[in-house]
Amino acid sequence: MWTLVGVLLVAGGLGGIVVWQNTYALREERVVMLHQGQRLEGVLALPPAGDGPFGLVVFVHGDGPVDATHDTFYRPLWESFARAGYASLSFSKPGVGGSEGDWLAQSMDDRAAETLAAVAWARDRPGIDGRRIGLWGASQAGWVLPKVAAKDRRLQFVIAVSPAVNWLRQGRYHLLGELRREGADQRHVDEALRRRETTLRLLRQRASYEEYRAAVGDTGDAGDITPARWRFISKNHTADAVADLRAMRNTPVLLVLAGHDVNVDVAETEAVYRSILPASTLTVEHYPDATHSLVDHHTERSRLRLTATAVLAPRKLYAAGFLDRQAHFLRQTGRGPVG
Repeated sequence: MWTLVGVLLVAGGLGGIVVWQNTYALREERVVMLHQGQRLEGVLALPPAGDGPFGLVVFVHGDGPVDATHDTFYRPLWESFARAGYASLSFSKPGVGGSEGDWLAQSMDDRAAETLAAVAWARDRPGIDGRRIGLWGASQAGWVLPKVAAKDRRLQFVIAVSPAVNWLRQGRYHLLGELRREGADQRHVDEALRRRETTLRLLRQRASYEEYRAAVGDTGDAGDITPARWRFISKNHTADAVADLRAMRNTPVLLVLAGHDVNVDVAETEAVYRSILPASTLTVEHYPDATHSLVDHHTERSRLRLTATAVLAPRKLYAAGFLDRQAHFLRQTGRGPVG
């Protein structure tokens, strides 16, 4: 009996820890925005107290079917921003979490238009300071953030986490990184690069999905590419951030880069950002022990450690200092509106 009691007490204690670690100092409000006739559902996460007006961080997702909370993993970010006096706004992608539409039907221009609509929607909200609105985005958002900032000069800041610059170069870098991680020999590397060249030729020719499958068969990643995914790639494979970065030169930018990023060539990204954006508006932060998602490298390599951390201490998932330094950037930037 006492053994059972002990087990129950331990289980209850762990349950309490899990609840505590997954409770955030936020007030979350479910919100709805209509964009081009489609309903988008999201979350407005406010600081735990006060009526504002609060500054606002509008979230721009990376690739994939991302819901408003990114399966809860945005909440540590929202909490850190709330401590800096900022609310956070995030909508589920079209076709995800109650939002209407299909995110795979979007171009990067479509995504930028959606983000601009979210910013405009937020400026009309009571309790939001329209002079202190900025963007946070990761990975694929690197092709969206500059487009939005180039068109809305009132944005106060952009936080770009692990962004790429050129879709095609990023794809090649990612492919070679994955092959190295798998220990592929030179023959397999050469085969993969030949398949890639075939795919690029088909994209340039605006080939149909059926033509693509006929050309590549079931080799490589072909089995993972659906007709909808092929159309998405066809729309976006020419994406390049350079022109939009030039058009947003006066916007303060925090560029966040990871040391174990196999998705994005962070050296190229940093070089391009530094060559285009004035030093007075660009802040670059490196996290040598982090992966593309800014999760600690050693944590991400262990499935058990990753799962345990996500459940028992989700704030610890991110690289040391990542949450606090972003909040510090907001405090520094928020001392005055962008003119």
